Amino acid sequence: MKDIDRRDFIKVAGAGALATAVVAAGCSPSRETKAEGVSLGEVPSDKMTMRDNLHGEKVSLLGYGCMRFPTVEGESGREQDLPLDQDAVNQLVDYAIAHGVNLYDTAPPYCKGRSEHAVGIALSRHKREEYFVSTKLSNFSPSTWSREESIKMYHNSMKELQVDYLDYYMLHSIGGTRRDAAGNELDSMETLRRRFIDNGMLDYLCEEREKGHIHNLGFSYHGDIKVFDYLLSLQDDGKYHWDHVLIQHNYVDWNHSKLINESNTNSSYLYAELEKRNIPVFVMEPLLGGQLANLNDHAVELLKQRDPQASVASWAFRFAGNQPRILTVLSGMTYMEHLQDNIRTYSPHKPLAEDELKMLEEIADVFANFKTVPCTGCKYCMPCPYGIDIPAIFAHYNKCLNEGKVLNDIGTDSDEKRAFRKARRAFLVDYDRTVPSVRQADHCIGCGHCVSECPQSINIPEQMRRINDYVEQLKQS
Repeated sequence: MKDIDRRDFIKVAGAGALATAVVAAGCSPSRETKAEGVSLGEVPSDKMTMRDNLHGEKVSLLGYGCMRFPTVEGESGREQDLPLDQDAVNQLVDYAIAHGVNLYDTAPPYCKGRSEHAVGIALSRHKREEYFVSTKLSNFSPSTWSREESIKMYHNSMKELQVDYLDYYMLHSIGGTRRDAAGNELDSMETLRRRFIDNGMLDYLCEEREKGHIHNLGFSYHGDIKVFDYLLSLQDDGKYHWDHVLIQHNYVDWNHSKLINESNTNSSYLYAELEKRNIPVFVMEPLLGGQLANLNDHAVELLKQRDPQASVASWAFRFAGNQPRILTVLSGMTYMEHLQDNIRTYSPHKPLAEDELKMLEEIADVFANFKTVPCTGCKYCMPCPYGIDIPAIFAHYNKCLNEGKVLNDIGTDSDEKRAFRKARRAFLVDYDRTVPSVRQADHCIGCGHCVSECPQSINIPEQMRRINDYVEQLKQS
């Protein structure tokens, strides 16, 4: 196997670069462009890998993440504030069920608040025993922290989903920070207490589990590791028990999460803590916000040498399902081509060999040392009160870095100087095209309003200053 040269990895742009340039910049490419790089061939209907949950039920290794359903204009409902295309949603769900996908994960905020309703319509056309439905208590706003409002949200989810019990229910996004009604920022533990403990909601949900209205109770984790450890300690002390936990997990986050973001925790630690307690694991971000489907040429070449027919994304999905306590890997699939590719990958799942794991670790090691911003484009930070397009700025910077358009110095010889001039122009011209000048990083005043909303715990004002300093440096060069 060829060793990865870090300089080549960073600077060589190719097959993956076009997709990265389009998707990461927030453009609106055609459906055909977004579907590039998927595998071709038969889509098996009866070979889906199934895993056992704590109750002996068979759950598909591929879970349908319902946060990116197509809108009436064909784009992802995660980004577009448009009605969902219910006929397309029905078609995707019908196809998924017919090919062995039986778990559907949603939440009240997904698709601008439209996901649960659309999922309910699509799934209600099938027999209840054909699917598991998962949703979350997304009481992010202080106005929903009261027991009454949180219970109201819980019951509304069942109404929207058209079910009288929930197969999986989660405390949504524990580990993050929030601001209270007075605007005071709370730390992660105080946020947890306000949202789920002081109001009695955790006890209430445990009672609902005892009554059979919830079959599996768990939480999704983002952020501060002490909150993750605290919730597991509640099980160790016999106060509560968790039927499942949702974590961010991929071949970069496995060992290199802290290199991407200092406040993150490697998924190898998260998985090990859950495995030793026999808690089934749900996986989110198997593609790290799409970045692991759009590697540059050198990494793509390594993967294609190993398996010319496999898509780049399939390697990330194989890794995400490689550990035995992984119950299901959630993927937000907007288009049929992506659904088909993921079904192929898990029909059946092919465990990674040791040399394949080593290859992915080498790719991850180089990837993690990029000075990229670990933004997944979730847009929880938006809208910015000062009009800054935070996700678009990060996407442009990351795209240019991956394409070799971000250089540290001008260089000494003529070729290096020409390369710098070319990269400088490309960065500045594309920046103005991608992000209107009134929405660029230089307008950030550092108010910090966005920081508590970011599930990746990015210090957004600091990153804005860093990117703006780089832009000013380029303008003065």
